[in-house]
Amino acid sequence: MTRTWPGRAAALLALLLTATVGLAGCRDTPGEPVTIRIATGSPTAVYHAFGESLAAILNRELPGVRASVVVTAASAENVRLVASGEAELGFTQADILPTDPGPDPRVAAIARVYDDQLHLVASGGGPVRTVADLRGRRVSVGAAGSGTEITANRLLDVAGLGGDGVQRARLNLDESVAALRSGRIDAFFFSGGLPVRAIADLASGSPTRVLDLGDLIEPLRERYGEVYVSRDIPRSVYGVDPVTTVADPNFLVVRADLPEPLVRNVTRLLMERRSELAAAHPAAGRMSPRSAINTSPLPLHPGAVAWYRSAKP
Repeated sequence: MTRTWPGRAAALLALLLTATVGLAGCRDTPGEPVTIRIATGSPTAVYHAFGESLAAILNRELPGVRASVVVTAASAENVRLVASGEAELGFTQADILPTDPGPDPRVAAIARVYDDQLHLVASGGGPVRTVADLRGRRVSVGAAGSGTEITANRLLDVAGLGGDGVQRARLNLDESVAALRSGRIDAFFFSGGLPVRAIADLASGSPTRVLDLGDLIEPLRERYGEVYVSRDIPRSVYGVDPVTTVADPNFLVVRADLPEPLVRNVTRLLMERRSELAAAHPAAGRMSPRSAINTSPLPLHPGAVAWYRSAKP
């Protein structure tokens, strides 16, 4: 009788080695898990919900990968962490990426994931009804190092409220909500995908106003570039009056030196598990391969390029 098992075992071993070579290449020593730290943002904001769901998917479906989220001040800090090697993935608004002389070569893109919308939130019974009403008042412009801070300060500048026009506080989302509730600030900015859970909770528990920013979109585009676009926040999102606001694309970015096979698999799962990601937050469900490749001024990582080309019908 012919024995075939040793040959089959050898073939199986060779197949397993081939399947894992891309992951093993980015381990410090054989057998150690591949660490993927995902830089996100506030625990009640979209980046964190998206990142938690993505980490769970990577842990479940990529053997040898150990993914986790990092709570941060969001965009600007996330890009810094990825560039310095303190995180492997991160979420960022497009408007914080430098265009002159160009983006940091240590950072590449995996996808354009969804658009952030800038919220300017005030108490429903308070005196702040328009952007002009902010003059001289206490306003949180977002956490230090966040994309919110950059967009909010730019908007205040084009509204003629730069410099000492308002009393600025640099609070994260949760701190801003608490400060508005207690009367320590008169309004706050936050940039996030719809809906932002902390703002929804605020609006459900107390009179809340989201201010219209439509008149400032063109001045923003003229001064800072066409990255900014107009989007509506309908009544159905927070149960408050509908408004027009400023939208800004969000990217999932990656260390440029990560191995191509690993990034290709992350890209694949990001696109193939959209329904699962959308269950964590609806903003994730707005991704598509067609829109995901639009990451200018940041180049796509070669691993992401490889997956998009293979998935193209």
